[in-house]
Amino acid sequence: MKKNFSHTVLILLAVFGCGVAVPFLWGNDVFDRQQHSVKSEVPYGVTSPEVPASVTFAGQKIDLQRYDHRERMDRELMSFTYMHASTMLAIKRANRFFPIIEPILKEEGIPDDLKYLAVIESTLSPLARSSAGACGMWQFMPKTGREYGLEVNDNIDERYHIEKATHAACTYLKKAYEKYGDWLCVAASYNGGQGRITSEKAKQQVDRAVDLWLVEETSRYMFRLLAAKAVLGSPERYGFLMKREQLYPRIPYKEVTVTTGIDDLVKFAKDNGLTYAQLKDFNPWLRDTFLQNRSGRTYVLKIPLPEGLTYDPRKTVPYYKGWVID
Repeated sequence: MKKNFSHTVLILLAVFGCGVAVPFLWGNDVFDRQQHSVKSEVPYGVTSPEVPASVTFAGQKIDLQRYDHRERMDRELMSFTYMHASTMLAIKRANRFFPIIEPILKEEGIPDDLKYLAVIESTLSPLARSSAGACGMWQFMPKTGREYGLEVNDNIDERYHIEKATHAACTYLKKAYEKYGDWLCVAASYNGGQGRITSEKAKQQVDRAVDLWLVEETSRYMFRLLAAKAVLGSPERYGFLMKREQLYPRIPYKEVTVTTGIDDLVKFAKDNGLTYAQLKDFNPWLRDTFLQNRSGRTYVLKIPLPEGLTYDPRKTVPYYKGWVID
């Protein structure tokens, strides 16, 4: 009986010892899952996202098995995967802004994949401004904005007008495609300028922009575009797990058309049940506390409706179901 008792005690002690030791070893990442595996000294793991053999952009297949294409894509996939905050912001904002951008691209005859230009230009922020002075979601410089039909001055800056700037971007993209016949060349020119892309193609005697030796920013630009499409097209695959209520919903609004100036936009906002900040948020192209409009132009202001100013997670609808896990 004593022998059986001792045997039982030994078994219980062994089980207890394993129960304490295994979680400790596992939690400290020194428990080998495989013999001879490397032991991590930090309590988490980082993996490299898989680079596909090829991707398709605007109907064009890009082979990623060639060493330089693969490594450039690898870099941008890692960047989007581990720049957590900016990638999550892009996905959240896409739920609000892709429904605005996509119909304009379709109307203008631009491939839908070109919407990812706005992702890499501004992380889909209508208020984005670069150190060089490029502004808005599509990052127009003042001169280029005016060239493509946008009003840009101290009182009005339509580079911040999402719809008008998207139409202006489409005009640029169509003209560039007439020249190159290749949407990745068009994308490269959006970053590096048509003059540079045209001259470098002639000097280096290649047909495709992905085969050019360019300054690092432009060289990366094309593969950032491909990576943006991959990650926003399948965020769960790259570790981004979001619920539908975490996306930014579209906020309903009414439109008010004006053909004269508005002396006091603060009062105008209050008269419409808004704060000045809310009026500016929906109309960031207004650059001052008044609308001058000396030429009597027609402007359309967005006035958010009261029911849209408060979050109701139950009413948030994912524009693309692949963005969420519920």
